[in-house]
Amino acid sequence: MRRWSLAGQMLVLQLLVVAVTAAGGAVLALVQAHDLLTDEARATATAVAVSVAASPDVLEALEEENPTQRLQPYAERVRAATGVDFITIMRPDGTRYTHPNPAEIGRRFLGHTERALRGETFTETYTGTLGASERAVTPVMAGGRVRALVSAGITVQRISARLRDQLAWGGLIVALALGLGAAGTALVTARLRRQTHGLGPVELARIHEHHDAVLHTVREGLLLIGRDGTLTLCNDAARLLLGLPADAEGRNVHDLGLTGMLAGDEERIHLAGDRVLAVNSAASRLGTVVTVRDHTELQALTGQLDAERGFADSLRSAAHEAANRLHTVITLVELGRTEQAVALGTAELRAAQELTDRVVGAVREPVLAALLLGKSAEAAERGAELVISQDSELGDLGLDARELVTIVGNLIDNAIDAAGRIEVHLSADEHGVLIRMADDGPGLTDTDAFEKGWTTKGDGHGLGLALVGQAVRRLDGTIEVAGSVFTVRLPLPERTR
Repeated sequence: MRRWSLAGQMLVLQLLVVAVTAAGGAVLALVQAHDLLTDEARATATAVAVSVAASPDVLEALEEENPTQRLQPYAERVRAATGVDFITIMRPDGTRYTHPNPAEIGRRFLGHTERALRGETFTETYTGTLGASERAVTPVMAGGRVRALVSAGITVQRISARLRDQLAWGGLIVALALGLGAAGTALVTARLRRQTHGLGPVELARIHEHHDAVLHTVREGLLLIGRDGTLTLCNDAARLLLGLPADAEGRNVHDLGLTGMLAGDEERIHLAGDRVLAVNSAASRLGTVVTVRDHTELQALTGQLDAERGFADSLRSAAHEAANRLHTVITLVELGRTEQAVALGTAELRAAQELTDRVVGAVREPVLAALLLGKSAEAAERGAELVISQDSELGDLGLDARELVTIVGNLIDNAIDAAGRIEVHLSADEHGVLIRMADDGPGLTDTDAFEKGWTTKGDGHGLGLALVGQAVRRLDGTIEVAGSVFTVRLPLPERTR
């Protein structure tokens, strides 16, 4: 039976329950019916015996020389009219005056009479000449003394016959109950089979174990959202990545702040705290399935790669410009204009050296200095001007170089896209590090850009400013925007204070 489907096992078990319940009900009904019929027989016998004992005809017949002559026909008429099996009128010593079988008249009554002789009416079950019967015995009182006794009764055989008639109806009712129970059980089983796809308990337990293992061990976050917006499933990774509470399941996604993350069907980037998440969603029969992957480290590596690519592009641009200028100098020499060639080469060398000296002198953090030199060449190539303010001075304070590259690099990139001139100020004092970026562009119009992941590139959607906001938060700093001026303040590391 263990190999059966869950629906099959439920069918058998429910049929057994219905059968046992019906059988138990039938037995209980049979016992109650027997008790009721017995009580009814005793009540009928008592009523008949008391009525006969109180009849004036009985008292008059007892005064005659042969009471049986009047009492026997009277007792038989009453017996036929009331439906009892016997009415026996007897002397106080038990000698019968009447009996359904005339041969028993004059013989002793079989039964107990002691309580009746004391003036009581009582009932008992006793086996007499007609077999076992439920009988009542009562006294006939005259002048304050017992003149005779009356006994009326119904045989157990007759009670059993009536019980068998009721048992037949009871059996029919039980059969109907079993049929209805079986039909209802079959309907429930069919529904259960559809819902469980005909699987057995072992298969269902295995599926649950696999489901539970996958949900709790997979590194990607998994969400299942119902059609009404209720979060019906959330694994451990999703709770960790999205910072969801333990009671998130069963709550609406709007209350959990996930509405913005679910907008759209394509893969998109979502920012949750200091994490960069890749979100995918797909419609299913149960609602919407959402997968969440952590791209924080990947995004950081991508940022570093972009910085390195920027350095390479800057070197390429510088090499290209140097080649052009060298070709010009060589041509001037070939034309015999050596003085002009020397002047051009000296001017270019002086300009490049001045830029390098100004950047390296103002910024002693090597990675940040290299970034600024690269961005200066990139800005020049794209028709913009990147200027380091005269009062800039920033030493190597031990701040995370990757975070500084993310902050400064993305701010410069957004400024280059929107402006022609960018001025960068970098300094530090006892309060912390100050990074100020100002340009002649239109400025930031969306105050939520640091949360939504928007930039000024292309159609206005990206990650630049959002990554800046994350990096600032990771360094416990603040960022302020006033038009086209961005001001970042970062606390100093403990070891440099």
